[in-house]
Amino acid sequence: MYVTGRLPLLVGLGVVPVVLLSIAGVDPWLAMLGWAVLSTALALTDAAAAPDPRWLDVARDVPSRSLLGQQVETGVTLRNTGARTLRGRVRDAWQPTAGAPLERAGIDIPPGESRRVRVPLLPRRRGELRTGFLVVRSAGPLGLAGRQRRIDAPGALRVLPPFTSRRHLPSRLARLRELDGNTSVQVRGQGTEFDSLREYVRGDDVRSIDWRATARAGTTMLRTWRPERDRHVVIIIDTGRTAAARVGDGVRMDAAMEAALLLSALASRAGDHVHLIMFDRLVRARVTGIDGPGLLPALVDAMAPVDPQLIDTDWDAAIAQVRRVTSRPSLVVLLTAQDAPEAARGFLGSLPALTARTRVVVASVTDDPVPPDPRPDTDELYRQAAYARAARDAERVAAAVRRAGAEPIAASPDDLPPAVADRYLALKAAGRL
Repeated sequence: MYVTGRLPLLVGLGVVPVVLLSIAGVDPWLAMLGWAVLSTALALTDAAAAPDPRWLDVARDVPSRSLLGQQVETGVTLRNTGARTLRGRVRDAWQPTAGAPLERAGIDIPPGESRRVRVPLLPRRRGELRTGFLVVRSAGPLGLAGRQRRIDAPGALRVLPPFTSRRHLPSRLARLRELDGNTSVQVRGQGTEFDSLREYVRGDDVRSIDWRATARAGTTMLRTWRPERDRHVVIIIDTGRTAAARVGDGVRMDAAMEAALLLSALASRAGDHVHLIMFDRLVRARVTGIDGPGLLPALVDAMAPVDPQLIDTDWDAAIAQVRRVTSRPSLVVLLTAQDAPEAARGFLGSLPALTARTRVVVASVTDDPVPPDPRPDTDELYRQAAYARAARDAERVAAAVRRAGAEPIAASPDDLPPAVADRYLALKAAGRL
């Protein structure tokens, strides 16, 4: 049962009869008690006369997946199986991060008919969002009170990473086409495979001119190369405690996912095989053996429910996972946050076992640089000192990573995805992948 705003108004209107009865000689306290009893009786009668919400049959329509920050429409269809018209309000009990509207939707359902209630969502968190029930309020004929009932109607929506770094993909694909020799500007790399001959155009590398073909064709002909294909790119995303730190507007792991998605899209278009492992002490997600158009949907679907764990990552076990994925020479990209020398000892101790057999890139998300304040106060001085120390520690870790045989990359959340993609293209162009 619930009461509406009309009931307090009805009780307040009792001032008039109480005053009139007092003038007529009736005890005012007795008059007030009588009015209160009358109001309560009306409210109870109204609630009892309201149609039972259990007459409603509920059918829910929810898309299985949506992108983070993208509005998605869901709905519930209510069918009145009773013999009376049901009027009232309904609210869908999505968790707060689903971004469901706070107000209750009004319903007016004649007997035997159905109505669909639209519930737009604006997800504010990646992962599985759930709702377990509806709350239906059936109003009484007087509008003083009604019946309230919880109706179980479970639903779930998987919110995928937004892949905002997709905006960097066209420029990197253009660079990749240059490496493939599909544009008028040919980029020659050592160790690449011969592809075809074409006419020379201004800007081409003269060292690539094929003089025999030029003599046969009567015009200057150029050899084109393309990077090797069918290479393996293994991406390890650290889901340990350092991935939970906030950087910018999100956590480090979200930025690592963006870098992994951009690199995967690029490597897939280049004809390489991409493997993803999200690991701390257990495998939280794994995607392997999928190529072509199905790769990105599989990646975002696997990433969506993974959250950082407040434990230290077992790097020996992580490297063992790389060996299970592929035994061939490959590019291994470790997306982690190793910015403190003391905390990175375990990682640095395990890294040489990986660099001894394959090429390794260590990519870390860092804070955006703080512009110096010419007239800082005390708090600003402490903030600048803390940032300077963090930058110095990160540089010490990067130097140790280089000594271990890997290539460090450190950038802000917005700059890390294109930086990793550029490093991949540089390795392709140099014939080192």
